[in-house]
Amino acid sequence: MGFSRYVEVGRVVLINHGPDAGKLATVIDIVDQNKCLVDGPEEITGVSRQVIPYKRIALTDLKVKVQRNARAKSLKAGWKEGGTLAQWEGSTWAKKLEAKKKRASLSDFDRFKVMVAKKQKSRIIAQKIKELKA
Repeated sequence: MGFSRYVEVGRVVLINHGPDAGKLATVIDIVDQNKCLVDGPEEITGVSRQVIPYKRIALTDLKVKVQRNARAKSLKAGWKEGGTLAQWEGSTWAKKLEAKKKRASLSDFDRFKVMVAKKQKSRIIAQKIKELKA
């Protein structure tokens, strides 16, 4: 199985460090072997055009059809044409991040309710397995 995610113009990336951490952006241009120029588009993802090191981004499987150094207007059109945001929200990666965010926002009582629900679920499963074996 070969490597399939390359840093290329139009590649959608997830920023994992800095003030825009957790937001999506699109590679617009490659600056050098350590940095690339990314843009949100800002209206959709909230990321403004900036140079960012590769260490601060994670490559996704998504690509947008845009030219090198594309303007914000054409980038926004490319995102809408490809349904990129909908594809991202349907991915398992996005769902895991959303679940992690939801778990982090739980209060102590909410965590207790989750624990009780898990115990009840496992008790019911154990009873059904016992009935099937008997």
